[in-house]
Amino acid sequence: MAKKENRIATELVEQQPKRKSGIFQKLFIWILIPLMFVVAILLVVSTLLNTNVFDLGQKAMESLPFVESEKDKAIEAVASNDSKVVSLRAEIQEKEAEISQLQKKLDSSTTEKETLVIEQEKLLFEIEKLKREQDDVKRDFGDILSTFDKMSAKAAAPILIKMSDAEALRILTNLKPDKLAAILEKMDPQDAAKYTEMMSKQ
Repeated sequence: MAKKENRIATELVEQQPKRKSGIFQKLFIWILIPLMFVVAILLVVSTLLNTNVFDLGQKAMESLPFVESEKDKAIEAVASNDSKVVSLRAEIQEKEAEISQLQKKLDSSTTEKETLVIEQEKLLFEIEKLKREQDDVKRDFGDILSTFDKMSAKAAAPILIKMSDAEALRILTNLKPDKLAAILEKMDPQDAAKYTEMMSKQ
């Protein structure tokens, strides 16, 4: 019976399909495991000899012409960044100088504007003052003119002769024609001729 069972078990094993090992399994067994074993042995040997394998590998990589070291890349990046920083700082200084100049111009124009406003206020005040004075002079002249209009020609003629020519002429030109004729009639003929000639030139 035991033989029969062994035979049945053998038949079952033979009937099962044989599994083929995959390529990855063969690669792992025949190449990677021995390679890892060799690397481990080399690391142990280099540790016993006080040699840093990683430094040697890095030096070997740096000596290759087509492989650039990370250190060189970092140095170039820092140099590039430094030059950018310098150019940006120079640009910032230029902009700050422009802002300073514009601020000075703005301040000077503001000061100029304030000065002009003050001057304008002064001139407006002067104009108002002159208008008031002119109104006062007109009022005074009107009073003088009405006084001469009320005076007799005999009394007015000697007063006009004693006045300056400009004042006398101003009064004479503003009198009514009949009053003017009466006053000129009472004047000395030479004075009357002088005033008549001055009025004709106006």
